[in-house]
Amino acid sequence: MKRLSGLKLLEQRECKGMPEKKGGRVVYNTRVFLNQGEEVPPNTNQAEQLPKEMVRVEGGATFIDHSLVLGRCQAIAGVEHALMGMKISGYRKVRVSPHLAYRDKGIPELIPPDAVLVVELWV
Repeated sequence: MKRLSGLKLLEQRECKGMPEKKGGRVVYNTRVFLNQGEEVPPNTNQAEQLPKEMVRVEGGATFIDHSLVLGRCQAIAGVEHALMGMKISGYRKVRVSPHLAYRDKGIPELIPPDAVLVVELWV
């Protein structure tokens, strides 16, 4: 993964295949944690509206399939950049600085302003 100021690779599991690149569609799952370790829960209202094949529960954690085209700013910058170069069945855990996430706004009742996030990604 190319180094970007404010994005730190903590853990990675590489797989075989073609790396994801700008302009490619990626289907991925995430788990998001505040830097202190508290998990940011997924949007359960969203999960209730999605087809059952897009939502799964494993070990008590809810995973929602997300899809985006890399390079179109459809996710926070830290997540989109971390997905670049990943391969199918790959895994990355990254620390995302606030300027690559939700900045000084946060998300009311979920993510405080200026929060550092730890994000787990599966492609």
